[in-house]
Amino acid sequence: MIAFENVGKTYPDGTTAVEDFSLEIASHEAVVLVGTSGSGKTTLLRMINRMVDPSSGRVAIDGEDVAGLDPVRLRRSIGYVMQASGLLPHRSVLDNVTTVPVLRGTSRREARSRALELLETVGLDPALARRYPSQLSGGQQQRVGVARALAADPNILLMDEPFGAVDPIVRADLQQEMLRIQKELHKTIVFVTHDIDEAFLLGDRVVLLRPGGVVAQQGTPQEILAAPADDFVRSFVGADRGTRTLHVEEIEGRRIVVDADGRAAGVLEPPAGGAARA
Repeated sequence: MIAFENVGKTYPDGTTAVEDFSLEIASHEAVVLVGTSGSGKTTLLRMINRMVDPSSGRVAIDGEDVAGLDPVRLRRSIGYVMQASGLLPHRSVLDNVTTVPVLRGTSRREARSRALELLETVGLDPALARRYPSQLSGGQQQRVGVARALAADPNILLMDEPFGAVDPIVRADLQQEMLRIQKELHKTIVFVTHDIDEAFLLGDRVVLLRPGGVVAQQGTPQEILAAPADDFVRSFVGADRGTRTLHVEEIEGRRIVVDADGRAAGVLEPPAGGAARA
């Protein structure tokens, strides 16, 4: 379990990134921190692996204050995926993925065998293992970044807007791949994004932040959509614009889901043995 206990962060120039934030994240839970720029979401994420130390309060993993842990060893025990993949350009895909396991003492042979398995896990052809990052597409680089984060088999996976730099089609593909991986591996995931649709898709629980790391609302996507806490939340999730208000129209014998502006949002089709679904 990850616990934020009244954490705050004020920088030397007086800027307050996080005022007073508390949250518990259960083991194997995928929690998404979502908010605009200045909401402190990336600062909070980086407190977990001590890339940022809080000015007040504490962050604990399984009851142990991370401030008392060696930051290098801590970071090697936690998977971390960033927006620009962060791959080492002078090292092959295989060597990028094996970096942390080798640093932790795993033999190169064992680490490389595991890396090839992970490339398949993230949907990459192992034949790409000998290529360098510059020889890969943006989407492929992000998949390698996920494989590298998983290489040491961490319990915790931190993801800082990992799909923000790729085009919408690749992003949607990566999101679905992430859902598949989580279903298979059951990691504790803390995911940062500014995209509410991505948050609702990937999060077991979503934490919507105001500037300064103030929690506007937290809950499952269904809970937030069903009962937005206030106008800020309603605006952020699009409820005030009708983009989350859907109804069904029958057109040429098919049930079409339509939004408040009359735009088609999907088709309802009956599942194998039950009622219709989108």
